Amino acid sequence: MFSRSTTSADRIAAFAAAALLLSSLAPASAQDPLHIPNSDMTQDQTTKQANHLEGQTSPYLLQHLYNPVDWYPWGPEALQRAKDEDKPILVSIGYSACHWCHVMEHESFEDAEVAKLMNRWFVCIKVDREERSDIDQVYMAAVQRMTGQGGWPLNCFLTPELKPFYGGTYYPPRSGYGRPSWTEVLKQIHAMWTDNRESLESAGTRLTSDLERQNEPRVGSLPGAELLPQAVENSRQTFDPIHGGFSQPDQYAPKFPHSTEMLYLLRYAERAGDPRAAAMVDQSLENMARGGIHDQIGGGFARYTVDRAWLVPHFEKMLYDNSQLARVYIEAWQATGKEYWREVATKIFDYVLREMTSAEGGFYSATDADSEGVEGKFFVWSLDEIKAICGADADVAIAWYGVTKHGNWEETNILTQYESLADFCEKRKLDPIETAVSIERARSALYAHRETRIHPLLDDKVLSAWNGLMLSAFARGGMALGEERYLEAARKNAAFLLEHMRAEDGRMMRTRRNGVTHLAGYLEDHAFVTEGLLDLYEATLEIEWLEAALELADLTDAHFADVEHGAWFKTAHDHEDLLVRFSTATESSLPSGAGVAAMNAARLGYLTGDPERINSARDAIKRHGQAIAAYPTAFCQFLLVHDFLEAKPAELYFVGSKSDPVLMKELERWRTVWPPYRVLSVVEEEERERLTALLPAIEGKTARDGKPTLYICHEGICEAPEVLSE
Repeated sequence: MFSRSTTSADRIAAFAAAALLLSSLAPASAQDPLHIPNSDMTQDQTTKQANHLEGQTSPYLLQHLYNPVDWYPWGPEALQRAKDEDKPILVSIGYSACHWCHVMEHESFEDAEVAKLMNRWFVCIKVDREERSDIDQVYMAAVQRMTGQGGWPLNCFLTPELKPFYGGTYYPPRSGYGRPSWTEVLKQIHAMWTDNRESLESAGTRLTSDLERQNEPRVGSLPGAELLPQAVENSRQTFDPIHGGFSQPDQYAPKFPHSTEMLYLLRYAERAGDPRAAAMVDQSLENMARGGIHDQIGGGFARYTVDRAWLVPHFEKMLYDNSQLARVYIEAWQATGKEYWREVATKIFDYVLREMTSAEGGFYSATDADSEGVEGKFFVWSLDEIKAICGADADVAIAWYGVTKHGNWEETNILTQYESLADFCEKRKLDPIETAVSIERARSALYAHRETRIHPLLDDKVLSAWNGLMLSAFARGGMALGEERYLEAARKNAAFLLEHMRAEDGRMMRTRRNGVTHLAGYLEDHAFVTEGLLDLYEATLEIEWLEAALELADLTDAHFADVEHGAWFKTAHDHEDLLVRFSTATESSLPSGAGVAAMNAARLGYLTGDPERINSARDAIKRHGQAIAAYPTAFCQFLLVHDFLEAKPAELYFVGSKSDPVLMKELERWRTVWPPYRVLSVVEEEERERLTALLPAIEGKTARDGKPTLYICHEGICEAPEVLSE
């Protein structure tokens, strides 16, 4: 994944010393005096390190357990060693499903000669960016400022005081194409640390100051209605008119789903009557669903594609992508009635239930791109395999999935589905019903065969934030589709999160694996789970989920809020001290944690009748207002919040029995209306006291004439109550 570039002028002006270091990384000669001969380390030392990673639960860290590099996890032991030995720190950040992380490990970190240099000159720390997104955020920001781009693996060099002075992403084992080799980087940094340390420390100090300035509040006024069409225009500028999706117009690849951007465009198109905004989403979703990024056999989507046409994925599947895409396809189906979108969303949900759900009810994090050391091997097919596996259905399957003898990627076939069933059958004069049955038989046969292959690594850790996203998707999907098994999955997940993923004070913990929950949660852990609980309440009207959502929202405000400037910090007030305590609103592969917290505040504010919560959502937009106005599509979650506030959502209070068919019919109409510019609750008399404690706004709202009654309000001002009837 790569970030938007900063300007060369900014980087050179701010980091002259870092630029000097970059220019000094020329290929080393064979007579380089810094070379360490084999005799400098015993064989035992090179092959059996201290294994400081033993006892870790992160699959990513455990992948590096037997490297000859003496990796430490981030923690007091490693940080103190750097101070005691006065050594620079190498922080290497990645994640278990990262293909290029595996490549660099095999090429460099498994090499005993390279490990000697790393162990002798540096304190080497491995970080799972999914578990420690706080550390990743700090040093990713530093590398982006130094180089103009970022990604994983992320390799950043720090002073013992944790100040970054040089970094980059993947480094090859041999120099070429203008890039130094990893060994050359190590040698040059060691030489500069030995002979010109002051310049590195100075560069680290300046970079730290720059990150602090970057994080300073830039409070603006609440943007007006002009922000929304401006954001749509920004999307048009990065939209690929041929294949859909959004990327830099001069490259169009690699290409990632922009789920939050598509959600915003869908809603804006409906509210503003802008068919061009809707068309961008439709074209993007169509090409993604029919391309290789979509697993045509098992459902779900890969992380991204390396090409413009959505054909060749980077084959890892991430829970957070699939949760967000399920929501986008559901909302697209609600907006258009297009049945294909419902099918795609259903396949995502079924994939997650089948392959990514633990017995406890938690959702696993990811599956790898590689199996048997080969990228994509699990997912690709030969023509002969399709013929042998599908039998009588082979001809239909070959045509349907676009299979050829020489394939579409490295002499193999990534399966695609570039035609609708109607077009496919019409072109070939086939019966649609018989063809659909044949395709499904072939798909089932291919899936069964694929299950006999060696699977990619499953990253079976459970992350609160990502589970919150999937909880929200299942709750919304179950509500929109009327699918009880999706709601049941959401209930089980919510109960799991509340029972197993919270600290004693009620705050969320970050991660769980093998029955062990650890690490303090971040803003996104609290915000995303709160959103999921609130969605589950709206889908089921079971009060325990509303109680939990309100409790968690209050804890988020108490521990993460920036009281002085508005919005929320990434880490809690009592979190481990890092270089910078960030308060950011930009999107990444995840929605903005601050943006989701702001949406939670708005929704709960309207539902409870608490204007302070609504104002905190507005204040969060103001806190980041200047940045949002300058580049709105980098803040699409905040655009959703702004759009929600601008729509003046309805506050719906149904009074009566949940078993009353008249009430439930009207409730379902409102619950599935799209866009969802509303909050809602049902007040049953036997629950009134408990519910009033949570929602003071229901005070005085009673059934009229003993019949189910609907109160429609806007910021506490209610219309005349409506008695519901057949």
